[in-house]
Amino acid sequence: MTMEMTRRGLGVMAAGAGVALAQKRAKFHFVHVTDLHIQPELRAAERCVGCMGLINKEKPAFVIAGGDLVFDALAVPKDRARMLFQLYQETVKRLEAPLHNTLGNHDVFGLYEKSGVSPGEVGYGKKMYEDRIGRRYYSFTYSGWHFVVLDSIGMTPERTYIGEVDAEQLEWLKGDLEAAGKGTPVVVVTHVPLSTGVVQWMRPKHDRRMILVQNSADVLELLAQYNVKMVLQGHTHVIETLQYRGIQFVTSGSVAGESWKGPKWGQHPEGFGVLDVEGEEIRWSYRRA
Repeated sequence: MTMEMTRRGLGVMAAGAGVALAQKRAKFHFVHVTDLHIQPELRAAERCVGCMGLINKEKPAFVIAGGDLVFDALAVPKDRARMLFQLYQETVKRLEAPLHNTLGNHDVFGLYEKSGVSPGEVGYGKKMYEDRIGRRYYSFTYSGWHFVVLDSIGMTPERTYIGEVDAEQLEWLKGDLEAAGKGTPVVVVTHVPLSTGVVQWMRPKHDRRMILVQNSADVLELLAQYNVKMVLQGHTHVIETLQYRGIQFVTSGSVAGESWKGPKWGQHPEGFGVLDVEGEEIRWSYRRA
């Protein structure tokens, strides 16, 4: 792995073998934009529109939204949650490239008791997201690369969330990767990180079950058996790159920063990631928004 400064931001590259196969794969680039936190307050939607204008200038093959599309469906009544998802859908119409969405914790409807929503209400939990946005986990291929989008949000009996990839989804992932084959380069997308150094910087008041996928070892052991080049992450709003066992773990900051009040922790500017792919190599760089 090499790390370098690019003219417009931080950059990191993951490379692999398979030269013969790489020659058959077209060069392309895509965008990973995460933690948009769209809401009518704080000029959030307006600022997201501005960010999408910058994304369009990149002319990506497609865009992956990394979760927390709205702020916040967890603790609000149904009418407010519906309005937020509608606002998101209207806002992302500005994007000129195809869009692939990821479920984030703030996209789960009525989970917190203070929302006043009962578990039996229509749309409760992840159902509103599924009805209005799409599948909570899925995969797709592009130019010989395989992309896996995970649901990393676990819902507890106490009506809170933790980072988790559920057992049913893990079985699906095994079959999906097996079908893709061990020679196919793979990018995995998750909202809650599978691997991060951020927890070491957080105060004890933060519940670490909410910061990191709790069964990440199960997921990572599976990923390590395949040609996984990169894991794209969100949730923490930080700009972070790690490498372990040949996999790059990249957290692409956030659009919202510190909840629309400047850079996260004063250190991580608002923005999005751009991924340049050529053959079996993938390079990430960060664009300020």
